[in-house]
Amino acid sequence: MAPIAIGPLSKKLRGHDLIIVIGAQVFRYYPYVAGEYLPDGAELLQVTNDPYDAGAAIVGNSLLSDAKLALEAFLEAVPAVKSRPSPVPVHIEQKLPSPPNSPLTAFEAFAALSELRPEDAIVVNETASNFGDFLQNWPIVKPDSYYTFASGALGWGSPAAVGIALAQKKSGSGRPVVALIGDGALQYSVQSLYSAAQNKLKLIFIVPCNDEYAILKEFAILEKTPNVPALDLPGLDIVATAKAYGCTGVAANTVDEIKKAFANALQAEGPTVIAIRVAHQLRPLVPPVD
Repeated sequence: MAPIAIGPLSKKLRGHDLIIVIGAQVFRYYPYVAGEYLPDGAELLQVTNDPYDAGAAIVGNSLLSDAKLALEAFLEAVPAVKSRPSPVPVHIEQKLPSPPNSPLTAFEAFAALSELRPEDAIVVNETASNFGDFLQNWPIVKPDSYYTFASGALGWGSPAAVGIALAQKKSGSGRPVVALIGDGALQYSVQSLYSAAQNKLKLIFIVPCNDEYAILKEFAILEKTPNVPALDLPGLDIVATAKAYGCTGVAANTVDEIKKAFANALQAEGPTVIAIRVAHQLRPLVPPVD
């Protein structure tokens, strides 16, 4: 994932002389961390079919075009250049501990889920404090397979997952929908569970439970505003809530339990909510960039 703040993103892009953005905004930021919008010596070209995104781009030039046609033209125009190597992307591989932590970290929980991931699964992601952990374990390799919110606002993920699952049912695609929703985020649109149950959707809610709004605690650390009230959420019973709305509810707190619950949910006719106890982890909202 690219950093989500002005200064860190610019630092991450150092060493590149041309940045091309295809079908996305330039850029979508979350916390405000000041800095240059682009590194020295870099130019930016945005290719989009959205006039609003083109007009809103804060730096660079924008080309209104179909992305496929533009990319085909770019390939023909790019000469073979061997005068210097391109910057090497840095990939940090995170190893799983042995024995596993108790409770599991979010990374360990997502690693267990990824072992059973169906090739055609569609993911809706609204577990804000664990985005990086999930994407490391569940890389998106097919189009129309990943949906997430466009800002930091919570409450979109659950109803979006219901809508996507309903579309799969009506189209007869048979594709399962996996919704990752934090235990706090789930409360914003918890009634979505009822809609999923009433429509008997092929929908699996994965709920990492850490009894807190971790993303807001991380934001408070960034803004140096400690002791923000009402960010702890003790006593939420996600399994009981799921059952109350008509879904299958399962608690899975070990690697084996997660795999068993996920395998059963993939075979179920209706929606399943899998609540996974995960460790408390507060990490930098914007990791430092060297």
